Parts: sequence; C-alpha cells; structure tokens
Amino acid sequence: MLRSFLIAVATALVLAACAAPSSTSPSADAPPMSSPTPPRAATTPVQLDFSCRSNADCAVKDVGNCCGAMPACVNKDSPTDPQAVQAQCARSGMAGICGFREIKACQCVNSRCEAVD
Repeated sequence: MLRSFLIAVATALVLAACAAPSSTSPSADAPPMSSPTPPRAATTPVQLDFSCRSNADCAVKDVGNCCGAMPACVNKDSPTDPQAVQAQCARSGMAGICGFREIKACQCVNSRCEAVD
C-alpha cells in the first residue's frame, strides 16, 4: 500500500514538473528577444574583388592590414574597409608584418588585378 502511494506521488511530481512553466521562458510583459545586427566594423572585413577583364578595371586601394594602411591592386569597384580589417586583427590578437611596397600601377593578369613590377 505504501509502495503504491509513493509511486503515485512520484508520478504526480513528475507530471507537475513537466506541466509547470519554465522560469527561463519570457513573460508576456517582456519584449521579444532579438539579436541586434552588429555594426559593419564588428563583423568580418569585406570581401575584396580582384577580378578584371582589362587593366582599366584595376586600381590601387588601401585594403588595410593589422599594422594599418596596405595598398593593393583590386577591382576599381571593389569595396574596401581598412578599419574593419584592423578591428578584426585586434579582436583576434593578430599582428602583421608592417611596411609595404609602393604600388604605382596595376594590370590585369589572368583575370586578376596585380601590381606592375
């Protein structure tokens, strides 16, 4: 008899626990939770476009690196975001090799913008 009573109480407790509202669920008064879109600099840097069909498609732009400015030959319409590159370096604790070669002109080589030697 005692055993049947304990089984009934245990079953009732299990069922009550399943039916009870969770303390982690949002209340009706709480605003819905949303994940805000991080600002551009907080995300990964833009994808550079190195594609070209002719030399006129290429331009020297500052693409940035962990040290600061970094000129590179990219498509003239390619977006660049040197500040986002530096922010990504800072977040990941990366360092770069400082200094760069001066690029005076670009050319299209095998459909890719390259610096003229």
